[in-house]
Amino acid sequence: MSESRGAKSGGAWEAYRGAGVDIDAGERAVSLMRTAVDATRRPEVIGGLGGFASAMALPGGMREPILVSSTDGVGTKTAIAMALGRYDTVGHDLVAMCADDLVCAGAEPLFFLDYIAVGRIFPERVAAMVGSVAAGCSLAGCSLIGGETAEHPGMMEPDEFDLAGFCVGVVERDRLLDGTAARAGDALIGIASNGLHSNGFSLVRRIVADAGLDLGEGYEELVGRILGPATAPEADTAGKTLGEVLLTPTLIYSKAILKLRAALDAAGAPLAGVSHTTGGGLPGNVPRVLPEGLGARVDPSIWPMPSVMRLMGALGSLSEAELRSTFNGGLGMVCVVPAAGIATAIASLAEDGFTAWQVGSVAAIGASEARYSES
Repeated sequence: MSESRGAKSGGAWEAYRGAGVDIDAGERAVSLMRTAVDATRRPEVIGGLGGFASAMALPGGMREPILVSSTDGVGTKTAIAMALGRYDTVGHDLVAMCADDLVCAGAEPLFFLDYIAVGRIFPERVAAMVGSVAAGCSLAGCSLIGGETAEHPGMMEPDEFDLAGFCVGVVERDRLLDGTAARAGDALIGIASNGLHSNGFSLVRRIVADAGLDLGEGYEELVGRILGPATAPEADTAGKTLGEVLLTPTLIYSKAILKLRAALDAAGAPLAGVSHTTGGGLPGNVPRVLPEGLGARVDPSIWPMPSVMRLMGALGSLSEAELRSTFNGGLGMVCVVPAAGIATAIASLAEDGFTAWQVGSVAAIGASEARYSES
C-alpha cells in the first residue's frame, strides 16, 4: 500500500492503523518536509506539494528541447545508514546518481521525484530523508516537485527503508551528447571523487563484516592500524568514525559540468563526452562515451586513490586495478575534451571547487584491442 506525499484530510483510520499503516504519521512527515521541498522550487514549477501529480513547464527560449531522464536508487549503502540510524545523507546520494547521469547527455536537470519505502513511518526519519533529497536537488539545480512514501508493514521490518527516484532534464537537440563526438587525441579529464560515492557497497559491507570492524571506530585510528603511517587519511575525515566516512554523500557534479561546457564553447574546444563513474568503475563507464574504434588510455599514477578504497583493498585483498573496476577509483566523472581545452576545463572545475587532472587520452584501437587500458 502506498501513502501519497500529498496531504489528505479526514477522520480516523483505525482499522488501517491496526494493519500497520499510520496515515497520521504520513501526514506529519509531509508537514515536516514541506519547507525543504519548497526551497528547491524553480520558476518553471506549476502548483505545489499536495496534488495527485506534479507539473512543470519547460524553460523558455529553447528551439528544440529534448527531455532526458534517469532513474536509480542508493543501493545497499542504505544498510550502513540503517545501522547508524542516519537518515540525512542518503537522499543526497540518490539525487547524485540521477542528476549526474543526466549531465552525461548534456542535459540540465529540471525536476526530481523520489520514492521512499519504509516498514513503518517515523515522521522525523522520513523528513530527514526527504530533506537530504532536497539538499541534493539544490546542489544539482533541479526542483523536488513530488514523491511518494510507502509504508509496508509485514514486508519490511519497522526500521527498514529503501529509496529510489528519477530525474528529468532538458537539452537542445543539437547539444545532446550521444557518444559520437570524441576523436583520437582528445584528452580525458578526471574529476576527483570524495570517496566511495554510492557503488560497491555490497562488497564494502562484506569486507567490513568479515574483518569484524566496528562502524563506530575512529577512521583515522583504523587507517593507521590497517594501512600504517604511510597512508594519511584525508583532512575532511578528521574526527569521523568509519561509518560516517562510508556514508559520505556522493559529490554532485552537474552544475559544474554545465559550466565547464560553456567555458569550453567560449574557448572553441567543445566538450565531446562525459562519463559518470558508477557501477563497473572506470573500465565499465569511460568507453561508453566513445565511438566504436576508439579507446581510453589512462594513467592511474596521475591522481590519488581515496584512503577508504585503499582500506577496502587491504582488508579485502583487492588489487588497485580491481578497486578501479569495482569503485570509482578516485574519479567521480571523466570528461572528454579536445587537447586545446585541457587548461580551460581544469580551471573551470577549480572555480567550482573540484580538483581535476588530465588522466589520459583517447586513441584509435584495433578490433581486438581493449576499449580501456591503463599504463
